Amino acid sequence: MRILGISGSLRSGSYNTQALRACNVFVPEGSVLEIATLHDIPLYNADVQAEGFPENVVALSERVVAADAVLICSPEYNFSVPGVLKNVLDWLSRVDTKPLASKPTAIMGASTGRLGTARMQYHLRQILVSFDASLINKPEVMISGASTAFNEDGSFADERTVSVVQSLLQALVKHTEMLKRGRSAA
Repeated sequence: MRILGISGSLRSGSYNTQALRACNVFVPEGSVLEIATLHDIPLYNADVQAEGFPENVVALSERVVAADAVLICSPEYNFSVPGVLKNVLDWLSRVDTKPLASKPTAIMGASTGRLGTARMQYHLRQILVSFDASLINKPEVMISGASTAFNEDGSFADERTVSVVQSLLQALVKHTEMLKRGRSAA
């Protein structure tokens, strides 16, 4: 099973990209996590779209379509979704293949604040409803104090985070397998 991890941060030292890398250890057997970043995606512009979708948008859309499931890991900016992630979602909403429609999708995030990424995650869930993504509701993974949430080797620093991340990945894989069985039975 292929899971596409999307980091909602462009920062080279992104805690969210680091969290996706740390998730690789906990991906259930038979699954693989590939990580996509959102670099080089232009700002959405209908005039640009009219001339054809940018190459990087097409490439990301194809990766989403090819994946069995998606894991979005994003920071919270100003109590909401970072502009870079919202921009990518705006592009993906216009692609004919509707890459996130019925796609098993999980959300997590890391932030230096005390609430982790609670407000961002609730806003992102609202946005993903318009895509008809098949969202995993629990567990919620909101990593607070991200500056101290990782060991020197990049792994998660505390067992509570490890446990909830493992549970989220297991829920995503189980949900994806269930949907696949349902589709093959139809």
